[in-house]
Amino acid sequence: MGLFDKKYCDICGEKIGLLGNRKLEDGNMCKDCAAKLSPFTTDRRRTTLAEIKDHLVYREANKAEVAAFNVTRTFGDRTKVLLDEDSQKFIVTSSNRWQNENPDVIAFSQVTGCQSEIRESRTELKRKDAQGNNVSFNPPRYDVDYDFYLTIHINSPFFNEIEFKLNNNRIEERASVEFKEFERQAAEIKQALTRVRQDARDSIAAAAAPKTAQTCPHCGAPTTPDAQGRCEFCGGAVT
Repeated sequence: MGLFDKKYCDICGEKIGLLGNRKLEDGNMCKDCAAKLSPFTTDRRRTTLAEIKDHLVYREANKAEVAAFNVTRTFGDRTKVLLDEDSQKFIVTSSNRWQNENPDVIAFSQVTGCQSEIRESRTELKRKDAQGNNVSFNPPRYDVDYDFYLTIHINSPFFNEIEFKLNNNRIEERASVEFKEFERQAAEIKQALTRVRQDARDSIAAAAAPKTAQTCPHCGAPTTPDAQGRCEFCGGAVT
């Protein structure tokens, strides 16, 4: 096929316009289908057509998860981490209208780790010499800025990490109120996700544990409590 031959999207079948092709490992995808993918997707060119189709099925089902999502806690500034503690799920989004953006809804139990990092940017300051040239100070002087980044590691077939910057503007002083505030926020998000991850896993393990027989305090019968912790004979609360 020639360089300028017409291409068609292997997902929706529509003709792909000029500069609109998004190459896959074994096919082509239009920009409209690509826009439906999770923003956390990486290595698209190494992703197969079958994997992309599975991903789009997941993204369509995710819309129902977004509609049911109920925010109970909010962390962050530029990018926010929204928790739904009742359903044990969370969202990472920089949109104020996230309900319309289909952000990935992730279970607490999918979190495998969380790391914070302070990235330092150094710009050398110069001075004018007698000839008007920009020259270095001796010793060199630098303007230093700081950014706070958070990386959440995820167990998912579609992406394995979420990395984002917490602060809107670069922070100029380590001793500043802004630096300490974002340092606090990074630690708070990390602690929250680590704690809820462990709570979710403990809950799953407890639910999967075999039930043991107990004596019902109401009717005295030996019973294995049901899912609601009630006696199978009289219905009284056992646990």
